[in-house]
Amino acid sequence: MTATALKPTNRNDTWQPLCTRADLVAFSGVAAWLTTSAGPAQVALFYLPGHAQELYALDHFDPFSKAYVIARGIVGDIKGSPVVASPIYKQHFRLEDGQCLEEDEVQLRTWRVAFKGDEVWVEG
Repeated sequence: MTATALKPTNRNDTWQPLCTRADLVAFSGVAAWLTTSAGPAQVALFYLPGHAQELYALDHFDPFSKAYVIARGIVGDIKGSPVVASPIYKQHFRLEDGQCLEEDEVQLRTWRVAFKGDEVWVEG
């Protein structure tokens, strides 16, 4: 799944604008509120310009520290996969699927995300 392949078609489907490209920080995360059918959610957006997939959206909640901090984690690469290390206890989560690398039974929720022009759209 690449960011350019996901093209939201209109504002009447499940895709919604969340922020703009200018709100993102390259090779880092930012937190945002997303309105979903289940209610509001805090999302951690990661922007990796120049990579095959530039945008990732994960749950902002860290299940180990029980705090909303994932967007503040350090972005890196483990065995060719982009990851974020939680800023509290340092568990690594793959950006592609939210899987924790240290605990197989822990996985963060992910959302499909794409650019539409300079807007960031999330399927929620």
